[in-house]
Amino acid sequence: MVRPGGRSARVQASVHAAVRELASEVGRDALTVPMIAQRAGVTPSTVYRRWGDLQELLSDVAVERLRPDTAPQDHGALSSDLTAWAEQFLDEMSSPAGRAYIRDALLGDPDGGNAGRCSAYAAEQIGVVLARAAGRGEPAPGVETVIDQVVAPMMYRVLFRPDGLDTAYAHRLVARVLAPAGDGVSPG
Repeated sequence: MVRPGGRSARVQASVHAAVRELASEVGRDALTVPMIAQRAGVTPSTVYRRWGDLQELLSDVAVERLRPDTAPQDHGALSSDLTAWAEQFLDEMSSPAGRAYIRDALLGDPDGGNAGRCSAYAAEQIGVVLARAAGRGEPAPGVETVIDQVVAPMMYRVLFRPDGLDTAYAHRLVARVLAPAGDGVSPG
């Protein structure tokens, strides 16, 4: 575990910043560990010791970049809150940068820990939306139901069938998960 403010945290922050800066300057495919280490002010052995290889470093940076910066907006109703969250999630994940971060997060993740962290980020955001709804007395599905019926189909489409992804798709998924049982709403 990284101590906040400790040397390990400073190394991580400087290496992550170096990756982001260099990726924008020379492109992700041109990155090397020695180049990143030099920019970060550390030795390449420090990078290899902490991350193992370039792909694991890129994966760590990607997971950090996929973490939401803010809580979901409160629009006053579950339908509005979840729809706005789903639109933003789909927009971010389906963007070229989002797709690259997803790819990097998964490729450098031999034990599945990074995928679990990314999933936890989404679950936490959904939990905030659902807790607000519960606080207003609105009936709401569970977090796992929203993951299974909204997030999972969007991620599948982002990764394997990105054509035709738009906000209308996100709206249909949210309408289906919030529909009373048996009303037949289809994601289309």
